[in-house]
Order: sequence, then structure tokens, then C-alpha cells
Amino acid sequence: MTTDRSRDELDIEQRDALLDYLRRSGRIEPDESPRTEVLRGGVSNRTVLVERDHGVAWVLKQALGKLRVEVDWFSDPARVHREATGLLWLERLAPPGAITPLVFEDHEHHLIAMQAVPKPHDNYKTLLLAGRVEMSHVEQFATLLGTIHRAAEAQRDAIAGAFDDRTFFESLRLEPYYTYTATQVPEAAAFIDTLAADTRAGRFTLVHGDYSPKNVLIHHDRLVLLDHEVIHYGDGGFDLGFSLTHYLSKAHHLVDRRDTFVTAALRYWETYVAAIGDVPWARKIESRAVRHTLGCLLGRVSGRSKLEYLAAAERDRQRDAVLRMLADVPDHVPELVHRFVAEL
Repeated sequence: MTTDRSRDELDIEQRDALLDYLRRSGRIEPDESPRTEVLRGGVSNRTVLVERDHGVAWVLKQALGKLRVEVDWFSDPARVHREATGLLWLERLAPPGAITPLVFEDHEHHLIAMQAVPKPHDNYKTLLLAGRVEMSHVEQFATLLGTIHRAAEAQRDAIAGAFDDRTFFESLRLEPYYTYTATQVPEAAAFIDTLAADTRAGRFTLVHGDYSPKNVLIHHDRLVLLDHEVIHYGDGGFDLGFSLTHYLSKAHHLVDRRDTFVTAALRYWETYVAAIGDVPWARKIESRAVRHTLGCLLGRVSGRSKLEYLAAAERDRQRDAVLRMLADVPDHVPELVHRFVAEL
């Protein structure tokens, strides 16, 4: 009988315990001793690179019940199995090479293994924070999301059934980014509460839910998407707002590159629109994208998961800029982009 205690006893960040587990489970040979490296940066998982002989490399992810943030933030570790399902579906929906194939899944220890992105590679967030904004990457980032959203339309019934549960999206996105933020910024509570309700009611495409530059690696100038644990069938506007927030927050932070990030945000939106084509929900996505961008811009400075590169004064300035915009919410994404920068 499997117990919670047995699950807790395996910590994949402990090399000896990890290698013992891989040998006992038959994942590696009894005499094999691959190189391991704990990968930092994520708050919700233990993540370890395992480099085997003959060039085979895996990334193992083990979900945490309590996330590594300053405030208490809990989520069921079973969400890692949603990621496994997401990997299988996204490999069919996304452009070739954009998704890391699933290697194995372990329900007892709440972990999965996927093929590692070959080296050398760069993290997209790291490049952006260094001011390295390549429009070809912006266009790929937009095309990848648009392709997933559009391709899901052709299989909407099967996808809606496979990803109907939104428990993990609720605990890892709506509560920390919207519901909690409403308690911290009461002036925005009415807007956020309405946005959260609309998000729960919206069901029209496959939503990644963590569509961020930090979850993208670039290998040989090609983007590879990671971290699919909050994937669900829902409101695609959230993906747009979540991702546009990163371009705009960096436009805020990197003043000398502000014009470039504005151009990137506009190019991102234009490319996404071209990628989704004439899907039935195309006309309503822009207004949702605008509102989700405002919600995420606020959530990333006042919610449970704050952007670590923004100083306290920058967080206050971003919050105040969004609050002024809520008095007259823009109708279109380009207007949103230009007004946000003007408010700074």
C-alpha cells in the first residue's frame, strides 16, 4: 500500500537517493552512475537533470506540496500528472520540436521524466533580461501559442474532456495572481473579481497557463516550451495576458530598451492573431487579452508570485499605472501597450 510517507521519502534533489531510485525502478542499469544536476529557478517542483552515457539526458520533475515562496502557497503534487498528459497532447498540437517528449511517469512519487533540451541552449527570460530582444524569437513565441490554440479547435471535444479539470489552474494561477491580489489592492477588487469569474466561465481552447519566457529554452534558434502543470481547457486570453505582461514589465524595468520591448509586444500580438486565423472565438480574444494583461501586470507586483527583478519602487509604479488604466480599460492590445508605457 502506497502512503504519503513513502512519497515524501524520495527527494530527487538528493543524488544518492535519486540514483538508488532509478536503479531499483529499472530506469538505469545497476552499475550506471549518470551525472546529475539540480536545476534551480522553479518554485513548485524539484527539478533535476540526469545525463546518462551515450548522450541520453532526461529532466526529472517532482511536484512539491508547499511551494518555495515567502507566503504560504500549497497545491496538490498530483498536478505533475496533468503535465504528463499535457506533454502527450502538446507534442501533437505544437510545431515539431517545440515540446520535450515524455520518457516516464511515476504516480507513487509524483514525478515525471522528459527528454532534456540539448545543450547549448539559452533561457528566453535570461536573454530578455539582458536586453537581447530578437524579433524572430518574439514571432516564434507568438506562433507557438497561436498554433496550439488554433490546433486545439480541431479536437476541441477530446481536449475539453481530457483537460476539463481546472483545480491546479485555480490553486496556482487564479488564486495567487487574481484572488489574492484583490485582497491586497482593494481598489482593483471589483475588476479582478469580474475577471476571475469570466475566466472560470470561459471555455474555448487549450490553455497552457504558464506561458512565460522563463519556461522557454532556445536551442539552435528554436524555441522549446516547458512546464505544463496547469494546462487546461479554458480561456485562452489568460495565456496572452500572462505572456504580454513579461514584455511590458521588462519594458518598465529596462528603460534603455523600452522602445524595443514595446515593439516586441506589438509584434507578438500581431503574429498571434495571424497564427490563430479564423477560429470561432477570434473576435472575442482581444478584449480578454487586454483584461488579462492588466490583471497579470497587477498580479505580478501585488500577488503571491512577484516578479523578482522589479524593485519595490518599480512594483509600486506598475501597480499605480494599472490602477489608473482600470478607470478606462482599453479596447485593443496596441492601445493597452502604449498607454501602459505612457503611464510609467
